[in-house]
Formats: sequence, C-alpha cells, structure tokens
Amino acid sequence: MSPAHPPLNEDANAVRARLRHIHRAASDLRRGVPVLLDGDEPLILLAAETAGPDTMAELAALGVGEVCLLIAPIRASAVLRQPVDLSVDCVAIRLPPAVLQPVTVLGMIDPTAPQPDIVEPLTAEAAPTLGLQALNLAKIVRLLPAVLAVRARPDSAAEIARRGLIAVAARDLADYPIAEAAGLRQIAAAPVPLADAADAQVIAFRSDGAGLEHLAIVIGDPRKADAALVRIHSECFTGDLLGSMRCDCGEQLRGAIRQMAENGSGIVLYLAQEGRGIGLVNKLRAYTLQDWGLDTLDANRVLGWGADERNFLVGAAMLGELGIKRVRLLTNNPDKLAGLAACGIEVVGREAHAFAANAVNEEYLATKAVRFGHMLD
Repeated sequence: MSPAHPPLNEDANAVRARLRHIHRAASDLRRGVPVLLDGDEPLILLAAETAGPDTMAELAALGVGEVCLLIAPIRASAVLRQPVDLSVDCVAIRLPPAVLQPVTVLGMIDPTAPQPDIVEPLTAEAAPTLGLQALNLAKIVRLLPAVLAVRARPDSAAEIARRGLIAVAARDLADYPIAEAAGLRQIAAAPVPLADAADAQVIAFRSDGAGLEHLAIVIGDPRKADAALVRIHSECFTGDLLGSMRCDCGEQLRGAIRQMAENGSGIVLYLAQEGRGIGLVNKLRAYTLQDWGLDTLDANRVLGWGADERNFLVGAAMLGELGIKRVRLLTNNPDKLAGLAACGIEVVGREAHAFAANAVNEEYLATKAVRFGHMLD
C-alpha cells in the first residue's frame, strides 16, 4: 500500500501531462520498445519480460558497458544462487552476451517458466540510483518487475531522438502513486440494475493515458447517509466472474452489494488492482507458486513484487469525486482503514465482512489472518 502524501502542488493540466508521458513510456516497455529513464545517471531500459533479440541488440548499441538485469533482491538471490541483501530496493546482475537471450532472461525473472542452465558465472553489482524507478515503470503496466538496463552514452542523445525513444523523468515516477490518484476523472456513468440492488449505477474513472479504469458501484444515494457504507474491492476476475474457490472475493463482492441494498445505500469501489496490484497474469503465476507450496504473500515476493502493491489513494480520490467524506468501511483489512484515514477520509467505523471457508481456500484465509493481519474472527 502506498503511504499517504499531500496533494501535488501543481494544477490538473500539469498532472495530466505528466501522467500521459509516464503511461506512454510504460506502454512502450510493455510493447518491447526501449525507453530512456532520465535522472542523475540516465538509463536505457527494456522490459525483461517482453524483450526480443533485436531490441536487446538495440539496447546494447545505445548504451555503454554491459547490459544489466535489474530485479528485486529476492529474485536476485534465486538467480545468483546465493544470499542477497533483502533490504535493498533493487539488485543489478551483469549479463554477458551469451546470457543475453530472451528465453534465458525470461527463465531468470519468472520462476514458473522453464529454468535456464546458465554456465557462465553471474555477478551482482551496486544497482544504479534509478534502479527502483526502473522497476516501478514495469509495474505500472503489470509486467514482471525486471528490467534490462544499460547506462546511456553521453553522446547518445541524437541517436535516442532519431529512434524516437520516449524519455521519462525518474522524479515523475517517484510521484506516480500520488499523480495517478490526483489525475482521476469521471469518464462515464449509467444506471445498471443489479439482481440484489435494482437502484445501482456504475461510474467509471480513469487517469489520463492509463489503460486501467476504476469503477464505483453506487447503490441508492449514499450522500444522504451520515457516513456512507463503503467497500474497497480489488477486482478479481477469477473470483468475481468465474466463481473461483481459491479466494473469497466473489462472496465479498456480492455480499457487499446485498448488504448495501439492505442498508438503503452504499458504494463499492471496484479498483483495477487485481491480485493486490500485481495484475491477472502475475496472479496466475502466483497461483502456480502456491500450488508448489508457497502462501499468497511469499508467492508475490518470489515473483519480485511486494506483498501488497495496491494504491489506496485511488479509492480516496474516487470518494472525493463522489462527494463522500465520512465512511463506514466494510472490510476485514486494517490497511484499508489506515490507508483511507491517512488520505483524508474520515472512517467512523468498520463493518466486519468475513465469509466461511470452503474446501479449497482455508489456507488462503489463514494467510490473510496470520500474515496480513486481517480481522476474520
């Protein structure tokens, strides 16, 4: 969860311009196109997950020195097969030309992919100062947080411009969680009668240039309540739509809608933050790791993600746009209570929202309680 920050001291147009630029750079990374990360030591970046042989060669040609793989320390420890300082944000691993191959790199960053037999010794070095922001750029488009990087040549500006590479400032990436929330706008709204709430409407929100859209499911008129009944619900394709038994998300979503209808009003903030913010593809990878014996928290970390990557500033911004300042939160998660309160929303109470385990998700719920501190009793 992102910590609370004061609003950005700039007007809405400036925020939107910065967001569009970040989202363009992140989109290029997703498409396997190099981008320039500008700062004290500019880097040329290529997402390790989408890199191909041609773009790897292009990356090497634009920079100076060997290409490095920037990854989270827990992944670095697995790749190097030795302990790594887990307190650092990022580790750089030098990649000799023989190792700089798409299949080899993918096996290094994805523990669920076929693992390469690397003969050449790999060495770690101090990560560049911009390493953390390089990983954050990949996270924005839900790629594995692993980036190929090379220091930009001092004389490469003309060549970078000729190739049309997008440049993004590291300082803008550092402020991205705040800017994403500050740049949210209502895009569309329509009545959507639901089986359990006939007077529901859905309101869509989007930040400029983003591919993600967040939804507010508004039941009745929650502005008339002294404190609106609110649930922050991260989308869950497998649980909400398919009825997966691996989690309790579908039951929580439908249960919240029923309770709000009985209450007379309420809001479900349906946030595009699948898998605690790692995205659906990575959640499926995490499921594979769970089937191999890891719990939810450790599976996310082994993939290089944090335990919880969600940005609850987004939910607070949506409530502000809807004119809601006081809430009763329908949750078992203490981080949601603290996160909304830290973002300026007055949380006047909590309503428990637990459902009985089924034959599949007992361990999942136990992990929520023991390792994430959810209040399930």
